[in-house]
Amino acid sequence: MQKFIASVASRLVIAVPYFWLLIFFLIPFIIVFKISLSEVAMSIPPYAPAFDLSAGWQGLKDSFGQFSWDNYIWLVEDPLYYKAYLSSLLIAAVSTVLTLIVGYPIAYGMARAPATIRPTLLMLVILPFWTSFLIRVYAWIGILKPEGLLNQFLMWAHVIDTPLNILNTNTAIFIGIVYSYLPFLILPIYSALEKMDYSLVEAAEDLGCPPILAFWKITFRLSMPGVIAGCFLVFIPAVGEFVIPDLLGGSQTLMIGKTLWSEFFSNRDWPVSSAVAVVLLLLLIVPIVLFQRAEARAQESEK
Repeated sequence: MQKFIASVASRLVIAVPYFWLLIFFLIPFIIVFKISLSEVAMSIPPYAPAFDLSAGWQGLKDSFGQFSWDNYIWLVEDPLYYKAYLSSLLIAAVSTVLTLIVGYPIAYGMARAPATIRPTLLMLVILPFWTSFLIRVYAWIGILKPEGLLNQFLMWAHVIDTPLNILNTNTAIFIGIVYSYLPFLILPIYSALEKMDYSLVEAAEDLGCPPILAFWKITFRLSMPGVIAGCFLVFIPAVGEFVIPDLLGGSQTLMIGKTLWSEFFSNRDWPVSSAVAVVLLLLLIVPIVLFQRAEARAQESEK
């Protein structure tokens, strides 16, 4: 009896995350996918067909018969959308690389710091999360605008003679993304580096390996799981970012998050905006799934 209860309890524990994904991911995705196959209509909600359960099974069958792939065809035919996808992927990729360049030395320094001050350093990394994300982005407007703090300091230091035009450019977007998502990259790398056995590096140096080469061949490779996790945590939300491009990039910035918002709220075209969201989700999930399968096959081959 106890074994049966333990077996049921273990299965329930395993079922909880799957139930969570079912309720908060799969069902909403199905709803969005259904809307993407609909057509825009002057109604509430602003698309047709809308399921009417009171019409019974025949009404549901008639609704399914009205679905079409026209919205996805429209995404392919209109250059605005694939340009927005490519621009978003490029900006997210560059931002991820910049975040890695800034974040890895910080994580490495935290991992090599004395154990007594590591909790303090960890708290300083997490501290920005105690402030509203929107307020932190607005603060960068005050820093980067022509009469902002950065230009005032550079002119006071006689580094520049005229204010730099940083706000409403891609440079401002890169700065905002790197600043906002830096903790998401530092924490996984720090976790990987903290568990590393640094005697391996000392042994390599004792055998004549240069410090830089020892770092590259041992430290960096052992921290790769943290690097990959951190890059995913930065790249995925950066692709669909809306607030930072809208506030720091200006009206000329072309990113898929702004395009989706415009279709949904300005044009009231829910079917097209849903199709944009579905394609964006597939663009992000499919490569991750393929990468995980490749990693699993690589691990099995090593065994």
